[in-house]
Amino acid sequence: MKIIGINASPKGEKSQTRRLVMGVLEGARQAGADITFVDVCGLEIKYCTACGTCYAKGECIHDDDFPTLLEKMLDADGIVLGSPNYINAVTAQLKTMLDRMADVVHCQTFAGKYGCAVCTAGGSYANEVADYMNMALLNFGAKTVGRVGVLVGADPNAIVGAEKEAKELGRKLAESIRSKWSDPAQEKILAERKEYFKQMISYNKDLWKHEYDYWKDLGELK
Repeated sequence: MKIIGINASPKGEKSQTRRLVMGVLEGARQAGADITFVDVCGLEIKYCTACGTCYAKGECIHDDDFPTLLEKMLDADGIVLGSPNYINAVTAQLKTMLDRMADVVHCQTFAGKYGCAVCTAGGSYANEVADYMNMALLNFGAKTVGRVGVLVGADPNAIVGAEKEAKELGRKLAESIRSKWSDPAQEKILAERKEYFKQMISYNKDLWKHEYDYWKDLGELK
């Protein structure tokens, strides 16, 4: 069982969000998972230009660190996303990474994977930003098992209790992977999105050859 944790705070080792990501990973490790930590702010990930090359060829025009990071995510059974709240949203570094994953969305490449999210905030919207990250994972085809959001502006010590929650979330993530946990509500969303993207790619099969071939090779398209 492999679980990767991605921290999107630019504060490095001083990051409160990093503490939560590491907490999830530690809980997962204690539950038997092999863990990998990635500081996405230390990587070079260029902006998506919406050129559509990934749809057509399954590759990107940029030469940067994103393909290696994506390989690590594809190799994992579980994915943890962590970001502080920056103006009621994830950091620019994480959003840049997510924007490069349009092909992942179309192909639902994270099908069969599990994920969760953690967020720190000064005074508000920690849970909402964590929910956004979980929504992104669901959009990629993964099932999500929970989130931890904590407000640290008025009470810096709140991070201590949140770390304990994060470890419990990590254990839950590992157990969900092991038991192949399923949630009917999420399964319904995933099934609907799968059919939507299959239909959309069929309409664009002459332009999006890579994605059409991907679904065809899975036996999903004729």
